[in-house]
Amino acid sequence: MTNFVHLHTHSDYSLLDGACSISQLINQAYKLDMPALALTDHGNLFGAIDFYQKAKKRKLKPIIGCEVYVAPTSRFKKKKIGGQPTAYHLTLLAKNKKGYENLMELITGGYLEGFYYHPRIDKELLSQKGEGLIALSGCAKGEIPFLLSQNKVDKAKEICQFYKNLYGEDFYLEVQDVGLEFQKKINSSLANLSQELSIPLVATNDVHYLNKEDAQGQDVLLCIQTGKTLDDTNRLKFSSSELYFRSSEEMEKTFSHLPQAISNAELISEKCNLELELGKIHLPVYRTPDGHNLDEYLRKLCQEGLPHCYPTASTSVEQRLETELSIISKAGYTGYFLIVWDFISYAKKKKILIGPGRGSVTGSIVAYLLGITNINPLAYGLLFERFLNPERTAMPDIDIDIQDERRNEVISYVREKYGKENVAQIITFGTMAARAAVRDVGRVLGIPYSKVDHIAKLIPFNTELKTAIEQSPELKEILKEDGKIKTLFEIAQRIEGFTRHASTHAAGVVIAPDKLTYYTPLYRTNKNEITTQYEMHSIEAIGLLKMDFLGLKTLNVIGDALEIIKKNKGKEVDLDRISLEDKKAYELLSQAETLGVFQVESRGMQDLIKKIHPERFEDLIAVLALYRPGPLRMMDDFIDRKQGRSKIEYLHPKLEPILKETYGVILYQEQVMIIANILADFSLGEADILRRAMGKKIPQLMDQQKDKFIEGAKKKGISPSLATRIFELMAYFAGYGFNKSHSTGYALISYQTAYLKANYPLEFMAALLTSEIENTDKLALYINECRRMDIKILPPDINHSLANFMVEKNKLRFALGAIKNVGKAAISSILRVREKEGHFSSIFDFYRRVNPKTVNKRMIESLIKSGAFDCLEGSRAQNLAVIDQAAEKAAQIQQDRERGQLSFLETLEKRESGPSTERFPTIEEVSKETKLAWEKELLGIYISGHPLEKYRKRISRYAAHSIKDLSGMRDEEKIRIVGIISSLTSRNDRKGKRMGFFTLEDLDSQIEVLVFSSLYEKRTSYIEEGKLVLIKGKLDTASDPPKVIAEEIILFSKIKDIAHNLHIDIKQEELKEKNLLRLKELLSSHKGKHALYLHLNLSQDEKIIIRSKTMKMGFSDSLISEVENLIGTHSVWLGEE
Repeated sequence: MTNFVHLHTHSDYSLLDGACSISQLINQAYKLDMPALALTDHGNLFGAIDFYQKAKKRKLKPIIGCEVYVAPTSRFKKKKIGGQPTAYHLTLLAKNKKGYENLMELITGGYLEGFYYHPRIDKELLSQKGEGLIALSGCAKGEIPFLLSQNKVDKAKEICQFYKNLYGEDFYLEVQDVGLEFQKKINSSLANLSQELSIPLVATNDVHYLNKEDAQGQDVLLCIQTGKTLDDTNRLKFSSSELYFRSSEEMEKTFSHLPQAISNAELISEKCNLELELGKIHLPVYRTPDGHNLDEYLRKLCQEGLPHCYPTASTSVEQRLETELSIISKAGYTGYFLIVWDFISYAKKKKILIGPGRGSVTGSIVAYLLGITNINPLAYGLLFERFLNPERTAMPDIDIDIQDERRNEVISYVREKYGKENVAQIITFGTMAARAAVRDVGRVLGIPYSKVDHIAKLIPFNTELKTAIEQSPELKEILKEDGKIKTLFEIAQRIEGFTRHASTHAAGVVIAPDKLTYYTPLYRTNKNEITTQYEMHSIEAIGLLKMDFLGLKTLNVIGDALEIIKKNKGKEVDLDRISLEDKKAYELLSQAETLGVFQVESRGMQDLIKKIHPERFEDLIAVLALYRPGPLRMMDDFIDRKQGRSKIEYLHPKLEPILKETYGVILYQEQVMIIANILADFSLGEADILRRAMGKKIPQLMDQQKDKFIEGAKKKGISPSLATRIFELMAYFAGYGFNKSHSTGYALISYQTAYLKANYPLEFMAALLTSEIENTDKLALYINECRRMDIKILPPDINHSLANFMVEKNKLRFALGAIKNVGKAAISSILRVREKEGHFSSIFDFYRRVNPKTVNKRMIESLIKSGAFDCLEGSRAQNLAVIDQAAEKAAQIQQDRERGQLSFLETLEKRESGPSTERFPTIEEVSKETKLAWEKELLGIYISGHPLEKYRKRISRYAAHSIKDLSGMRDEEKIRIVGIISSLTSRNDRKGKRMGFFTLEDLDSQIEVLVFSSLYEKRTSYIEEGKLVLIKGKLDTASDPPKVIAEEIILFSKIKDIAHNLHIDIKQEELKEKNLLRLKELLSSHKGKHALYLHLNLSQDEKIIIRSKTMKMGFSDSLISEVENLIGTHSVWLGEE
């Protein structure tokens, strides 16, 4: 029997068409005992390296190929030609290295030059890049089959002759039989052509899925791709369910009348002997000045950095430098360091901010001396071997944080330096996650959205469908009862995990020593970005230098803050020279006033930082390392030891200098390495291998390392029993140990932002607000933070505001760029005119001077409604009324300008400065409530006031807490707050009932409120945007940010009818005898008809409520004032019980 080989197969990298993964294809070929397999995805080589590696691992010969699209004429002609498709299919296979290189060039040309519906090449390109390739005439959409189906036999012969001349004996006529009658006719014609023109036949099966029953899954993928449903008759559909991975026996049976077509498949596979040299590093060439070799030049640069970084250089510094230079040179990475140094030097010259260090490179003294990092590794015990271990060969990563808004400048520099053809960003692929698969398939099957949405939300994030079903009784029940949903899940499970789309990796950039197409094909995204077709793991496998250029928004904030400080205070702050012992910065951190502070602004991080109370930079490094999944014991031990609640103990005296800064807790990976080095005489390279083994918890590896550790410790005088205890302690924490180098680099950014916020609050908050100018929710959050900090926000002003937030007389001025519907081009035009000609005096003056092409009516309405025109003549109502009149007048003036003549009216207006000649209608100004509603709509916040201001006293009577107070409260603590409902949404819960989510906003802050279905149904009429309500419920601090779970909702307008009891809440620290005696006096002098309830907080976790049997109370503003003066704000309110 012939060893049949599939030469035409599609994986899920034939996006939303191929319904099987590369692993599934390889496993099937292996299972069917096939000697080789080709991968021929549509128009791309996305999966080629992954396919090659996995096939080699299974001892299966990989044949890299592609089903390319060939333009009917030139690839540069991008229009439809009557009667012809936009492209024909052709199957190409790489015989050898040259063929592979040509295939990469062809595929690249398709995306970069010929893209029109598909990445198309043409016969000109095929002729230039034909060497080393085998060509098959393609499926029914190939040019030759298409011509035969049109009875254009002579033209088909002409095309056959073209390919035969080009590929010689490596051109084959491809026959397929998937049960379609028209295909059988084409096969007969192809057989005739084969005999007549002496072109051999080869049989393929156009594999799109593994098994026959998977055809429906592939059909669903096509519907997802085209946005259709299964019952749509006018859609792309394969008319066969035979495009599966047939066995050799099935193929032989199907083509029993053409046995040579079967045997030729194996013959072709024997011709294909591509061997890729994976793992070999291809670093770009760095050209040194003055004839230096790379090692000499790197040494020279490091020596130049020594006086700056180490003014009093010591033997330890010089030894560390020599060690690192030696390891770098032997590993062949000298050029790598110079390349990174070069573009970072460029960035710094251009004043583009670079992060102080990201990842393990922060442990390198060479990186520090070059200015790649800004952390002294010796000062913080950071290890070079954690970055580049001489005892293992993995290429290290130098990842760079770059000021986000200027990242592209650095990438452009690298492109210019190393050649545009040598540099590209890296592709990444989105896959069908479980929820997405369910939603997509549900839409294709025509199942109502609400039903699919409900089911999708039963699936936890990052959980496979199989696991979700196993873990959810409700899902099991639905699948049991609903046949259509069962079908949905069956199909969704087939396509789950498949590749869905391609895009640009957020950070990855690749630099090659030559044209990239010698190593990887290129792709053009729908955003016109050119990327590699190989994702980052494949890029690493082929040995190209991959670096992460990470755009970090926080660096924008820092850069903007420094510029504003310079402009506002005439002072240049050099963050490299600030003290790391600033008292204000640590007070801010310890009080968890960290909104806007890098890495520490989440609720969870605020809770941790309060408990740790950082007092030095090392504490901040630890905070960042502790806040992640890991044993609770580690966090609790650290906090208790730091605060003196637990004794700090060391199993051996030599552990003290290693663990002292973390209070005896093994927190960092570097500490594990140093322990192995000091106590068991491991080299740091060996210690890194131990650290990795502990992290992976591989039993065999762990046993080997344990024996070695005990033996080494024994030589240092440590008993086997103690060495075993130390090893087990290391192993326990090492799995959760954090990379200290990374934590140190990021802690420095955290500290810098805390320092700026503490010492330059106005400038920092202006920069922070600007960084979130397009995010209304974040703006509202940070503006509330400004108010907490007693920073006043001035309203937008067309004569004073800039595009961004700015400091103005110790206040912040609202940005024009933060007003909805006001675009960047319009703002630039307005600011240019204002700078050149001075302030605007009226809406008429504004329209006359600003280019009418850059503004529109909607934008002007937004400026007026937001209050930006309040500084001009006329009220908001009047300015809205004359928009059309002002626009018409301006248009007339513009026409006269363009004709080269100014009207008499304009001349007169210019002379009289304009305003006196314009008239506003006499109309009533809009209400304050309307103004506030406009501000909320267009700015995301209230600026000129607050709709609750007039209720302030009444709110204090009925609310037990302000929203701001909730930040210090316990999980599930009962709360009682008043506010306005906004951002209301609702959805079905697991039982199909409606539940609600909304934001509740009071005078100072806001919080999300969750309303479960039982209450939502009962209070639907109360739950409307703009309604003022009292919420009784409990606090959920497990959420980040915290939310309120409502247990009752009362319209504020009705509360006085049901609130008859006086409540007084006394905190633990106020439970003093003198306070209680004074309170008794106060209450005795305010008698009335209300029942009295005393809430006594005996401890953090214990509260009792006592109802007075003897006292009935009156309720007045004077009572509120006196009680709150005595025991604190929000300590007294009227309630229902």
